[in-house]
Amino acid sequence: MTLTSETYKSFILALAELFEEQKDNLCELDRKIGDGDHGVTMNIGYQAVKSTIHNELQVQDDIAKISVAVGKSFLDAVGSSVGPLYASGFLKSAVAVKNKTELDDTDLYQFWIAFSKGIKARGKAEIGDKTMIDTLEPFYLSLETSKYQSINFKEAFEIALLEAKKGMESTKDIVSNKGRSKRLGYRAQGHVDPGAMSAYLMLNTFKSYV
Repeated sequence: MTLTSETYKSFILALAELFEEQKDNLCELDRKIGDGDHGVTMNIGYQAVKSTIHNELQVQDDIAKISVAVGKSFLDAVGSSVGPLYASGFLKSAVAVKNKTELDDTDLYQFWIAFSKGIKARGKAEIGDKTMIDTLEPFYLSLETSKYQSINFKEAFEIALLEAKKGMESTKDIVSNKGRSKRLGYRAQGHVDPGAMSAYLMLNTFKSYV
């Protein structure tokens, strides 16, 4: 498959719409184990990104440069810990697809693996800490396996998305080991981590572009 720069921008704009729609749901989820502002934070970040796409990137067709602008825009708009995390994802993915105006299967593998690993490296969380890494690490590990097996990206992404969903759902039974919810101890059990949920929603949105 091939992902053009215009399609990539459409995906980013779809994320802005997604997080505006899911703002209240994610905040409600976050109220159970955190500050209750995750949905607002994600929406603020992506509304800023939306503005950047419309005002600064209309004629930009270098996907790496688009990713850099998206990451910086998100970071500038979001002051909480999620800002640097997603910014790292977009910046690392940009390095993986330098000077590309279209992404083929190989590029898409590199993009999403670099994106996920960039977030993990910045946040230093592990599977089982009840964070977005419970979604992203099974996702990128699955992609790495499929890439090694020379599976086409469309099929690989669908397999990886299932692993991401399992990881997200697993956070419901985890005692938090990171972030605000850590102070709740066993009281955080029974609730899906909002960061894991928003990461899954992002990946699931990309499915329609594959």
